[in-house]
Amino acid sequence: MTETTQTNGGGTRGTAPENPYEPYTPRSPEARAAMDALRGMRQDLLQDAFAYRPLPRLAEDGRQIRKLPPRLRRHAVWTPHAVVGVLAWIALTAGVSTGRDLGSPFAIVGSLIPAVAVLLTLVRPVAAFWLSLASTPFIAMIGSSWDGWPWQPGSFAAHLFVMTVVALRTRPRTAVWMWLLTAAYGLSAELVRQQYYYDSDTAAMLFLSAVVLLLVTVLHVRREAAQEVTAQLTVTQQERSRRTLLEERTTIARELHDVVAHHMSVVAIQAEAAPYRVENPPPELERAFATIRENAVAALTELRRVLGVVRAEDYEAPDAPQPTLADLDALLGNVRDAGLEVDKAVTGAIRELPQGVELSAYRMVQEALSNVLRHAPGASARVEIGYVLGGLGLRIVNGPPPEPDSVKPSPGAGHGITGMRERVTMLGGDMTTGPTDEGGYEVAVFLPVATASEDRA
Repeated sequence: MTETTQTNGGGTRGTAPENPYEPYTPRSPEARAAMDALRGMRQDLLQDAFAYRPLPRLAEDGRQIRKLPPRLRRHAVWTPHAVVGVLAWIALTAGVSTGRDLGSPFAIVGSLIPAVAVLLTLVRPVAAFWLSLASTPFIAMIGSSWDGWPWQPGSFAAHLFVMTVVALRTRPRTAVWMWLLTAAYGLSAELVRQQYYYDSDTAAMLFLSAVVLLLVTVLHVRREAAQEVTAQLTVTQQERSRRTLLEERTTIARELHDVVAHHMSVVAIQAEAAPYRVENPPPELERAFATIRENAVAALTELRRVLGVVRAEDYEAPDAPQPTLADLDALLGNVRDAGLEVDKAVTGAIRELPQGVELSAYRMVQEALSNVLRHAPGASARVEIGYVLGGLGLRIVNGPPPEPDSVKPSPGAGHGITGMRERVTMLGGDMTTGPTDEGGYEVAVFLPVATASEDRA
């Protein structure tokens, strides 16, 4: 495609495409800005101007509606519609209080049209603006010369109300266009103003409408900013929960790696030493133990290769064994030193549980007691451990803080429960949490453990 430049007196006018059917695009940025502005006005005030857009009711679970009695909530949701009705009545009253002859059909129509325009904002807001603007010169011509030009009292109030409601129901750009069109009409009416009109209310209309529309725009901006902040907080909360979940899964994977790696190493060592413990073992037994050792070493290698990716670069495997329920007394001693009064109760026959269950139970008790220290300072706690048939039961409950105002709770991310649930889900257990009737908090967990008969089956 080639372009030709048309000049007039040395100045560039623009470029024209080779294809005459393609739209002409001006080169001037000002012209493009003007075309974009006109396109925006067409979208806001011309396109689907008569579309049916009913004013929605307020939500019954809104912040203000929830404070009302249930009987009043059903009626309070119609508050915006009632306000528009009151504004229409004010416009009608202003129209009939100008001293006109109400028996005249022109006076009746001139009084009703502004009120109808206000009511029309309930279902067709943009059409209501055009009706109010188009009816203004008609009402001015049939009105009294003492009532002002170019807006009569009824049309003045109605047009101001209409612009306010339409601006609230649309966006700030629409408010700007409505004000500009109102200003264009007012200034044009001033130029052709007839001499027998004693007063002009164009300046008053432009000033009041500018103030009102500016306030509406500020409300729009604040509402959009609040929505963006709420959305951002929601996204941040979700990302924080997801990150906490991933961190907890990583911790679980590391701990399982250490536990399983230890047992697989023991299996490999015992399988290698077993043939030397038997005098003259048969070749079949030696081959069986050799196969067991090879499979154990291969499984240990694959386990380290797969789970090694979850370790951080600076992570070092703990030298000491992973904690179990037998180490709870030391944990309770530490939290007592931190100022937490905690008791422990054990029911059922104490028995050795799988190391993964022991470790998860220990971690959940540790997290629950940390939450008590953080969120309920000064409260007492109780740890209950129940060895039952088919599993292990845990219950960590704390009472209310004795003096809530003396020690402030420490703010936290609130994702400790998420990590606990992840551990319970991994083991196929159940977990319930919630406040108690006394004002404290309770965490109840059941971790299933297969019995010896189930393992043999």
